[in-house]
Amino acid sequence: MPDSQKDIWHQWLLERRFGGDPARMKMVTDYLYPIRDKVLSHIHLEENETLLDVGSGDGLISFGALDKFEKCRVIFSDISQDLLRHSENLAQEMNVRDRCQFVCASADDLSVLENESVDAVTTRSVLIYVAAKRQAFNEFYRVLTAGGVLSIFEPINRFAFPEPPDRYEGFDVTAVAEIAQKLVALWQRIQPDTDPMVDFDERDLISYVEKAGFSEIHLELMADIRPMEKEDWSAYIHSAWNPKVPTLEEAMQEVLTPQEIETFSNHLRPLVETGQGTHRLAVAYLWAVK
Repeated sequence: MPDSQKDIWHQWLLERRFGGDPARMKMVTDYLYPIRDKVLSHIHLEENETLLDVGSGDGLISFGALDKFEKCRVIFSDISQDLLRHSENLAQEMNVRDRCQFVCASADDLSVLENESVDAVTTRSVLIYVAAKRQAFNEFYRVLTAGGVLSIFEPINRFAFPEPPDRYEGFDVTAVAEIAQKLVALWQRIQPDTDPMVDFDERDLISYVEKAGFSEIHLELMADIRPMEKEDWSAYIHSAWNPKVPTLEEAMQEVLTPQEIETFSNHLRPLVETGQGTHRLAVAYLWAVK
């Protein structure tokens, strides 16, 4: 399928987040597998019981569940028909298609599914794209059977943003701060403070779950501040941090002059390639019982 016909979710999950770099792809997948395992550790599925994986994406959690719970069924739910088609093809190749269902639906509108029709619900980095988060939790509660379990993972982006003017993605840009702020202004226009990616924290997640009616709620917050790892410059500037934003290369071309691009790149590139930055990240694991 030509790239022009793929939706942004398909392009990002399978291509743009890696910047064309196999090493970066391995780094991302090595980071994601433990997340998948931790999300799945809070649920247990018996024969013929059903997991609904909301925002299934490339199938990370769904296929993990099919492997871990050998007699369960999994509903892949996503707003991207392209990604659902991709997952269905993989399921066919893995000979698990008969245990799968594929539905095109958003997290805040699961009306395609009946009340109390699934035994577990999972998400991974889905609610950061959902404006109606409280409605999404209401939907999770509605489709779960009594005693069913919700298990989710979400980044808490408020932990790292907004950055001070002398920092850009964890790097010291004091010497090129005015140029950096042009890029920051672009990101803020695309995803302002009211954007779903940054409009909540772990306290909001607990509030949404409790108000939805869940009777037992657990949340584990993990915060990480550490030195950056070294990165390939080409992969760095050609990777998009989420489906809705440009790569750094695209952003520089859009808002900087050729001279500014050269000045900014000459400053940032050695920092990226030697890992001279500070990585700040917070994530939340939440699981709850209906």
